Amino acid sequence: MTQTQDQATPVELLVCTTCRKGMPTDTEGPRPGAKLYDALAAGDVPSGVTLRPVECLSNCDSGCSIVLRGGAGRWTYVYGNFDEISDADMILDVAFRYHATPDGLIPWRERPVHFRKNCIARIPPIGET
Repeated sequence: MTQTQDQATPVELLVCTTCRKGMPTDTEGPRPGAKLYDALAAGDVPSGVTLRPVECLSNCDSGCSIVLRGGAGRWTYVYGNFDEISDADMILDVAFRYHATPDGLIPWRERPVHFRKNCIARIPPIGET
């Protein structure tokens, strides 16, 4: 039997703020991951979604990277290759759609192409096999 939960269960949108997106380590100024976090924070974060900065998602070859997760009954997703400036609205729209599902499974055709082609990992809910 598959566990599900209602849409009231909190969702987290994690953003790797240390992502360099291929920039040299000695480049000054805010990193692309921090810029993506700032762009998301300046946007309309959906109700029920908590935006959280994280230090490193170990996805350096596919930055900028995010994670969508939410409770024991939802699938967790890691996505990459985002533009730190232009992709914020798309990410927030998908966070809204993710939150609206009981299990985190947004129908394939309802996902933006970027999300279809840049899924780094899909992690099953806790306790599912």
